[in-house]
Amino acid sequence: MEAMPIQTESFKLGFIGPGKLAESIARGVVQSGFLPPQRISTAIHSNPNRGIAFQSLGITVHTNNNDVVDASDVIIFSVKPQVVKNVVLQLRPLLSKKKLLVSIAAGVKLKDLEEWAGHGRFIRVMPNTPSAVGMAASVMSLGGSATEQDGELVGKLFGSVGKIWKADEKMFDAVTGLSGSGPAYIYLAIEALADGGVAAGLPRELALGLASQTVLGAASMAVQSGKHPGQLKDDVTSPGGTTIAGIHELEKNGFRGTLMNAVVAAAKRSQELSKT
Repeated sequence: MEAMPIQTESFKLGFIGPGKLAESIARGVVQSGFLPPQRISTAIHSNPNRGIAFQSLGITVHTNNNDVVDASDVIIFSVKPQVVKNVVLQLRPLLSKKKLLVSIAAGVKLKDLEEWAGHGRFIRVMPNTPSAVGMAASVMSLGGSATEQDGELVGKLFGSVGKIWKADEKMFDAVTGLSGSGPAYIYLAIEALADGGVAAGLPRELALGLASQTVLGAASMAVQSGKHPGQLKDDVTSPGGTTIAGIHELEKNGFRGTLMNAVVAAAKRSQELSKT
């Protein structure tokens, strides 16, 4: 059966795998107004708490994945990378070319997804959890039979929960290491900054609020100012001042190198997952 255009105004979205990232995307899509919850569904097999999370958004929760596929025009595979093959193969008889398939499983290549599904109307996306608050950083790559119109629809879908870029799939391991895993690095940094504030004498609540807002403000400056991060850093750093003293400590302890190593390590793990 030949691929048919998906109607942006009326398409239904299904999630195969009700994990935290799927919930973040669903929550962001609903809260942005891009899709009403009545046009979104997922299935719960074991953990009832996951069902409660989706039902609280008004999303339909089925008891099996077949019902999700039957009800959906666009299907997002959001299961763990280690099980995505079995899940796609189990659903293959239902995955006609009428349905646009999307994978957000880290490390799982398009050529494998297309082989398991039996066709190439697949788009691979690497989002991240800030999609829940409309601030995702996502990257997508189109499969062999996915049309430009399919790409535009997925771009609008993930664009409703943040920003999305298109890139060659060979970059996806690096994308996973940077933006896919990156929020966790930043949460760790926020926690550490807040701990530093407490150590310097601030109440915990004030320290955490200041740390979180400082990271948010600095990121906004980096996005909106058009300046290189190094220039923004220099703008805050006066000779012999407090900021350069703090930066000196960070540099002595390999701050930049540690962050770089974290991205490379996560990218390497993504490569490993793609080979299992």
